[in-house]
Amino acid sequence: MIDRIETTAEHAEAAAMPRAHEVHADPGRPGIETAANKLCNAPAEDKSAARWAYERLILYIRNFEETLDEAHEVAMGFAGSDAGTIRIEGMGYFDPDIVTFYGQDRMGMRTQLVQHVSQLSVMLRALPKQVEEAPPTRIGFRLAQDLEGE
Repeated sequence: MIDRIETTAEHAEAAAMPRAHEVHADPGRPGIETAANKLCNAPAEDKSAARWAYERLILYIRNFEETLDEAHEVAMGFAGSDAGTIRIEGMGYFDPDIVTFYGQDRMGMRTQLVQHVSQLSVMLRALPKQVEEAPPTRIGFRLAQDLEGE
């Protein structure tokens, strides 16, 4: 049922705005939609492919972290490559089309992955914290805070 008729300008603006939708078996699981509405409030065409990929990855990382307990931190695996898994310590982009990930691999070696957005395919993973007594590192919160501060 249609509640109201949009003007051509309203329709074009709504079509340009990013949308996200998810359904989970657990209705209490945090969804990406609320976060997407907060951080991705500019039309997609106003952003480079790198910036757009960067912002959406932040949303997914932050949302994933909300499901973790105090014993785990977020890590990222790279699908379709032998790069393995890195504990995420930082992330960035270089317009128009490069996304960069900083962290450590499973052996504790410093790792940086520079990837073209057309090759982007990642898997978020929960890894045990490195230091048992320390609070878990939540990079998603810092990344989102940086985005909101721009």
